[in-house]
Amino acid sequence: MNILYGFYKADGGTIRIDGTERRITSTQDAIDAGIGMVHQHFMLVEPFTVLENILLGAEGGFLLTRGTERARRELLELEQAYALEVDIDAVVADLPVGIQQRVEILKALFRGARILILDEPTGVLTPQEADHLFRILDNLRRQGRTVILITHKLREIMAATDRVSVMRRGAMVAHRTTAETSTEELAELMVGRKVLLRIDKRPAEPGEPVLEVEHLDVVDEQGVRRVKDVGLTVRAGEIVGIAGVAGNGQSQLLDALCGIRHPARGTIRLRGQPIHDPAQARASRLGHVPEDRLRMGLVRGFTAYENAILGYQLVPDYSAGGFLARRHIRDLCRRWMNDYDVRPADPMLEATSFSGGNQQKLVVAREMEHEPDLLIVGQPTRGVDIGAIEFIHRQLVAMRDRGKAILLVSVELDEIRALSDRIVVMFDGTVTGELDGEDADERQIGLLMAGVRDKAA
Repeated sequence: MNILYGFYKADGGTIRIDGTERRITSTQDAIDAGIGMVHQHFMLVEPFTVLENILLGAEGGFLLTRGTERARRELLELEQAYALEVDIDAVVADLPVGIQQRVEILKALFRGARILILDEPTGVLTPQEADHLFRILDNLRRQGRTVILITHKLREIMAATDRVSVMRRGAMVAHRTTAETSTEELAELMVGRKVLLRIDKRPAEPGEPVLEVEHLDVVDEQGVRRVKDVGLTVRAGEIVGIAGVAGNGQSQLLDALCGIRHPARGTIRLRGQPIHDPAQARASRLGHVPEDRLRMGLVRGFTAYENAILGYQLVPDYSAGGFLARRHIRDLCRRWMNDYDVRPADPMLEATSFSGGNQQKLVVAREMEHEPDLLIVGQPTRGVDIGAIEFIHRQLVAMRDRGKAILLVSVELDEIRALSDRIVVMFDGTVTGELDGEDADERQIGLLMAGVRDKAA
C-alpha cells in the first residue's frame, strides 16, 4: 500500500486505475490519481486545528483566506454526505482517536480520493467507534468509492468486506468472496497452517499476592480525577484482565502501577514493597508492555538490538564499565526475533523499518524474556497478525503457569475473556465489578462497562 500511495517506488509491475496504467513515484502522483490513505499511526499535526490539518498541502494559493472559505464549505458538504461529524475548529490534540481518524478520512476525501486505503483502522478505536467507522465505510461504498481495508481482525473482515485477499510473507496467496469463506479458512491462509481461534489453558493455581493496590486515586495534567478509589490484587500464577471502554482510566492506572505517574492517593505494593518510580519498579522485577509502543515502548531511531534491552541496559550481562556488550546483545536479539517471528529478523535495522505488528512483537519479546515477577500488559496484540496473536496468547498463559503474575488491559473483549482468570471491569475511573473469567459472559461485562452494577438492570 505504501507503493500504491507513493511512499516507496516499485521495482517492477504495473498499477492500473480505471483501466489506465499509472506511474506513481510520489504521494502527489497518488493523490492526483484519486488515492487517499489513512495510516495506522495518524499523520496529523497535533497543535493545528482540524481545518489547518486538512488544508496543509492543499492551501489553494499564497493567500489562505479564499482557500479557507472554500474548504469550510466543502468540508460541511462532506460531513453531511458521509456522516463524518467533526468540529473543524477544534485542536487535533484535544480530540479522541476516533474523531482524529475521521479527520484523516475527511482529509483524503477533501483531496478528491476515490480510492481510500485504511491501515488497521480499528486498532485504537473503542467498539462503538469501530461500529461507527464501518457505517461510514459502508456509506462511502454505496456512493461509489473504493475502500481497501487492511486488518488482521477476522470478524471485521467477515462483517465489513465484499472481497478479501490474503497476503503471507509478501505474496498474495488467495482471493475470496467474503460470503463464500470463513474465519477458519482465512486464519489458515494467513498463517500457512491450522490456527486455534481459542486458547487452551488449565485452571489457574493462584499463589501469594504479587501486586496489591488500595484506595488509588490518579489525577491527570488537567486536574481531572481519572482513577477513583481503585483497589485490586494480582497473585502469582494468575492473569487478571481489566475490561472497559478506552478512556475510562485504564491508561492512567497502568501509568501509576509502573511508577510513571504519581498517584494522588493510595498505595501500590509489589511483593510488599511500595512502587515509587519506573527504575525502582524495574528493579522489583516488574515488566511493562505499554499501550502505545511508539511513544513509550521503543525509540524509533534505535536499532532493534538497542530497543531489545531498553530499560534493561544496566543489567550486568549487557554492559560492563559503561560499555555495551553489543555482539552478545545482537545475538540475543536475533534469537528473540526468530522465536517471536519478528520480520525481518535483523537486529541492525532501526525500529522505524519494522511494521507496527513486528514492533509490537519486539516489545513483547523484550518484556517476556526478562522473566518479570509481574507483567503489566497494555493492548498486547494491537496491530498484530492472527498467527502472532496465537503465539503471544500462548506465551502469556505459559508465563502464568510458571507462577508469574499478569495484569492485562485490552479493548478486545474476546481477548480479555479468553485469557483472564479474573476480570476487573472499569467505568469512569472506578471498578464497577469483578467476575470469574470462566463464568463471565459478554452481556454481563458490557453492562458493567456501561456503569450498570445492578444485575436486575
